[in-house]
Amino acid sequence: MFIALFLFWLVFNGRFTVEIAVFGLVLSAAILWFMCKFMDYSLEKDFRIVKKSLWMIKYVLILIVEIGKANVGVLKILLSVRYEKEPVLVSFHTDLKSRAARVILANSITLTPGTITVNLMDDYYEVHCLDKSLAAGLDSSIFVKQLKKFEEIK
Repeated sequence: MFIALFLFWLVFNGRFTVEIAVFGLVLSAAILWFMCKFMDYSLEKDFRIVKKSLWMIKYVLILIVEIGKANVGVLKILLSVRYEKEPVLVSFHTDLKSRAARVILANSITLTPGTITVNLMDDYYEVHCLDKSLAAGLDSSIFVKQLKKFEEIK
C-alpha cells in the first residue's frame, strides 16, 4: 500500500524532483500509519493480497490451458462420425469451504467447453456434460485442487 500511495503521489504531481519524492515518501508513510492506527489496516493484509493475486494469475493460466484442452476434446466428439454422444447430468459434492471458491469452481466448469454448471447449492453441484467422458473427475479436477490451495492462503 505504501508503494501504491507513493506512486499515486508521483503521478498526480505530474513531475519528479527530489523534493517532491521526499515529501511524497513522508506523506505516504504518514497516511499508511494513519490507516494502520485508525482504519483497521495492516501490512499483513497487503502481503495476503499479493499472495492471492499471484495465485489468481496462476489459476487464470491453468483455466486457459484447460479451456484449450476441452476445446480439442469437444471438437473430437463433435467431428467424430462413429462416436455416439451420451449427454449426462453429473452430481457431486465438494469440500471447498468458502463461497467464493465454490462459485469460482462453478464458473470454471461452465467456461470449459462441453460442461455447464446447472445447479449449485452450498457444496452440491449439478453439471451437464456433453458426453460422459467429460464428466470423469469433475469432483477432483485441477480446479478443485487449485481452489483448495487458494483457501489455505492466510
